[in-house]
Amino acid sequence: MTRAESKEANKRALIDAAREVVGREGSRAKLEEITERAGLTTGAVYSLFGGKNGLLVAMVTDYAGPFDPETIAAASAGLPLEEVVADVARQFWRMANDPEAIGQLVFEGRLLDLVLNDAKLRSRLGDAIRSVETELAGLFTGRAHDGSVLSHGQALRLARALKATLSSLGQTVILGVQDCSEEYFVDVAHALITPRVLGPA
Repeated sequence: MTRAESKEANKRALIDAAREVVGREGSRAKLEEITERAGLTTGAVYSLFGGKNGLLVAMVTDYAGPFDPETIAAASAGLPLEEVVADVARQFWRMANDPEAIGQLVFEGRLLDLVLNDAKLRSRLGDAIRSVETELAGLFTGRAHDGSVLSHGQALRLARALKATLSSLGQTVILGVQDCSEEYFVDVAHALITPRVLGPA
């Protein structure tokens, strides 16, 4: 392994360890526990990230959540907007019903505990969320709908509405509040494809 590869491997190990420890401890996460989990020293954190806060910033920046637009993009070439939106809804339904979903929700709660008291971390998490929304909007831009094609602005408005609505709906499933079918997720997603949500072209 080259020096550069070793450096990247150590960064990855520390980010993954930080995610695991933050998932358990939230804002009480200790640097020593993170480095022990990664099999590295606190000196490595200062060398690679400039300190604990730099590592936490990297962890938050690295976090995009379980939703993966790329898996939909690979299979959506040429499909109309409604079908791509349905595929997005189905992925959110599958995430909500995954056996790992509770652990993911716990991590996200701990992550919020961490970032709400730190403006820089909050900003980085906001950037990560917007990045996923932009990627999702890329799936919709240029798709045929109602006699025209979606502009990037319209696609972004739809992406934001879908992500917020389906994430919240998924949380109710994970918490056992609702028992929603896959078809219901799709119906909710389709209900958002309206002129008022999309806005002007």
